[in-house]
Amino acid sequence: MKSIQRSQSWPNQKWRWIIPILLLLLFLSTLIWLPWQAQRMEANERQEQLIADSLWVEQAIQFQLNRNDEVLRQVGNEIKSAKLQKDAVLERFRTILKNNREIQRIAWYDASNKLLVDTREVIPATNDRVPLPKFEFGELDVSEETVCMKPVLEINAKNAYLMHCQIPLIKDDHRVGSIMISYRMNAILEELVPWWFAQDNQITITDIDDRILAERSAGGSGKNVYTHSRAWELPSLTLVLRTNSIKTEPKLLSNLLVLSVILLSIGLIWSLLALWRDINRRLAAEGALRKQVTFRAAMENSLVTGLRARDMEGRLTYVNPAFCRMVGFPAEEIIGKVPPMPYWAPEAIEEYQQRFTQLLAGTVPSEGFETTYQHASGERIPVLIYESALIDEQGKQAGWMSSILDISELRRAQELTRQQEEKLHTSAKLATMGEIASMLAHELNQPLAAISSYTTGAVNLLQAGMIDRSLFQSALEKVNAQAQRAGQIIRSVHEFVKKREAAREPLQIADLIQSAMPLVELQAQASHVALQWKVRPKLPLVLADRVLLEQVLLNLTRNAIEAMQTTAPEKRILRVEAALDEGSQQVIVSVTDRGHGIPAEVAEKLFSPFFTTKSAGMGMGLNICRTAIEFHGGKLSHHENPAGGTIFQFAIPIQDYPSASS
Repeated sequence: MKSIQRSQSWPNQKWRWIIPILLLLLFLSTLIWLPWQAQRMEANERQEQLIADSLWVEQAIQFQLNRNDEVLRQVGNEIKSAKLQKDAVLERFRTILKNNREIQRIAWYDASNKLLVDTREVIPATNDRVPLPKFEFGELDVSEETVCMKPVLEINAKNAYLMHCQIPLIKDDHRVGSIMISYRMNAILEELVPWWFAQDNQITITDIDDRILAERSAGGSGKNVYTHSRAWELPSLTLVLRTNSIKTEPKLLSNLLVLSVILLSIGLIWSLLALWRDINRRLAAEGALRKQVTFRAAMENSLVTGLRARDMEGRLTYVNPAFCRMVGFPAEEIIGKVPPMPYWAPEAIEEYQQRFTQLLAGTVPSEGFETTYQHASGERIPVLIYESALIDEQGKQAGWMSSILDISELRRAQELTRQQEEKLHTSAKLATMGEIASMLAHELNQPLAAISSYTTGAVNLLQAGMIDRSLFQSALEKVNAQAQRAGQIIRSVHEFVKKREAAREPLQIADLIQSAMPLVELQAQASHVALQWKVRPKLPLVLADRVLLEQVLLNLTRNAIEAMQTTAPEKRILRVEAALDEGSQQVIVSVTDRGHGIPAEVAEKLFSPFFTTKSAGMGMGLNICRTAIEFHGGKLSHHENPAGGTIFQFAIPIQDYPSASS
């Protein structure tokens, strides 16, 4: 019974050992087979790569020879059509020889095989280009095909083989000549075989008798492990191109199994360490990203500038709280919407559509633009918008980012400033009138006294019964003239002090100066100043406010008159001129005095508000003048008068000419 039990248990125990042994043998066989198979595959790949590279090199050599043949055939066509003479042919041959170092010689023969042009007569015996002995051809073939002849040995310093190819020149089925091109076989390998191929392979060219015609082995002799031979078919000639790789068969690594286990173990440990390191880095990066996102969200939520992002179709993809407060719509109501937007004002729909079209075309101005939005309550909000391209992580444009500024307060401040400036203009005019009032009373006394005298004389003549018609008419005309003079003075003062809104209209500078002259004369006569004015005829119109320019002119003339208070009476000359500047297309008005001039330290602050050198002045006159001129798009300036004094000038752009402010 024991023997039977032993015989029955043995197979079970045997299989327990056989299966692990078989698995181990299978594992070892796999370890041995895989490197051997890898070696075979690598050897096959090297052989296939050698064949492919050899075919490519053969094609490259054949392509260059065909190209040379084609270039020479073009020269031959020009020779047959008599377009080229010997000198021109020689020059063309020289160029071809210079650009193709594999060519040793090019010659041109006539129909009787007489040599006409030969490059060996001009090429010096340097750089391995030894002149060939004269080569005589026998009866040549009449066909149009190129004929290559068996390479011959050239007896020189290197004993190189030459291959001659004939290109017949056929015209009207008759040979009129031929072109002979000679290749140096070594040069074909040196010039046409890539260096990387020659570095890994030994290349030889042989004839069908295994005679070596050329050889190149930049990396050493071939190992005869990976070789390839291919017949190289040339016109009327067959050569053999052989390649012999300098690489040896791949070798099996010693102790491959142990090395594999060690490498696998090291790789596993490194993978675990790398995984642990990457997990820590990812956690740190996620924490930093979470903080950055939180900080950026807090920063964007605290901005007073509205931010808006749109995709390439104009669909809203992001808005910040400031933008939502600006337009009165919550983010969830407007994100995802495409134009027209709910915050667009109905009266400006066309403007929005035009700007949206410009945005899609990529022509949005970088300096920003102003428009009007409609709040959810219906209130209109003036805004300033800056658009810029939104670039994604791949460097491509994914949409547009907009920064929107609410400029309502700015507009209110500008309006308040404008109103204050108008009040200053009015105050300045009233201050000017305070100075003119006393002179006005004195000036009106003259025409009124003259009127009284003429009317009293006329009454006396009537009472005396002396009626002289001509004398009586003359007196009445003088009375009328004095009355008109008094009326003109009063009208000028009334127009000057009358408060009104600024209104720009086409204006002739000559009319402006002429209407302001009575007031200027009042000031000039009181200070015994001679007034001269000159206006260039037919000046173009300017678009201006008459009262503002009159105030500027009166302020400048009054300052000029006051500057000449200490000047000698004979030199007190005030000159007002108007002319056209052709270069800038502006009308220039000049006020010239011969007063004390302006010191350099005063000139720096001359146009500053509340700066004055007068004891009773406000310091706003010249500042108001400059503001008024800049309102018209012009410029107020001053410079020294060569004859003594100062010249003030203001320039106004002519009508229909773009000004600086526009």
